[in-house]
Amino acid sequence: MSLMTSKIKDYIQLTRMDKPIGTLLLLWPTLWALWIAAEGVPKLDVLLVFILGVILMRAAGCVINDFADRHVDGHVKRTENRPMAAGRISSRAALSFFFALTLLAFLLVLTMNTLTIMLSFVAVGLAACYPFMKRYTHLPQVVLGMAFGWAIPMGFAAQLDTVPSYAWLLFVANILWTVAYDTLYAMVDRDDDLKIGIKSTAILFAEKDKLIVGLLQLSSLLCLGLLGWFLVLPSVYFIGLTIVAGLFVYQQTLIVGRDRAACFKAFLHNNYVGMIIFVSLILSYL
Repeated sequence: MSLMTSKIKDYIQLTRMDKPIGTLLLLWPTLWALWIAAEGVPKLDVLLVFILGVILMRAAGCVINDFADRHVDGHVKRTENRPMAAGRISSRAALSFFFALTLLAFLLVLTMNTLTIMLSFVAVGLAACYPFMKRYTHLPQVVLGMAFGWAIPMGFAAQLDTVPSYAWLLFVANILWTVAYDTLYAMVDRDDDLKIGIKSTAILFAEKDKLIVGLLQLSSLLCLGLLGWFLVLPSVYFIGLTIVAGLFVYQQTLIVGRDRAACFKAFLHNNYVGMIIFVSLILSYL
């Protein structure tokens, strides 16, 4: 029984179910899209499918990420005890689990319209290729932003059976935000990544990291502001964006010294960014 309990804990760790921050950072922009597409509360079936889909695909993304990094995670202090790096879960078992999670998510999508189903193939492709990008480009965070944001056009497709042009503005805003917060995350591992040859925006930006993160945050806010203007959203939405601007300033104060723990705290703080934007959208459509 203890062996089974230990194995269950390993799979929970593999899928990061014990660390919901990634699920939340994927969920918030999904909910933004659904609320905007529906101009309020979306269809119940669409909402349930996308919430469950986010949970499953984030778990699948973590599994394939650990598979891709199974030979390097052991050399990074933060990841050295992950189940695959420590040899507690085999590559074959991890890949089987990834395909099982992806299949479950796809079965959910099959309840949606044809356009949403077609877009889901892109989602799987982005989720599968992102973990390998850090070996070939210093911009894997851009691919992550696309993967985390692909639920945006899918959400519009599910709700409206089309993807309006302004949905892509929200998609771009989310990519900019994702690159900003995942650069903060990469700053935590920068020293280890340099030693083992892993690429990231934190390494690419070097001593300009804080400035570029700030510019990305500002650009994301400008896109969200432009979206609000285009959709003629009420002032409560822009009040929400003002609060988010304050949160971004706070994150900048955290990373002044580039301390690992402070950078990680700044990364985690982005959960509040996503939540504030979602709350402002709820209030906007009341």
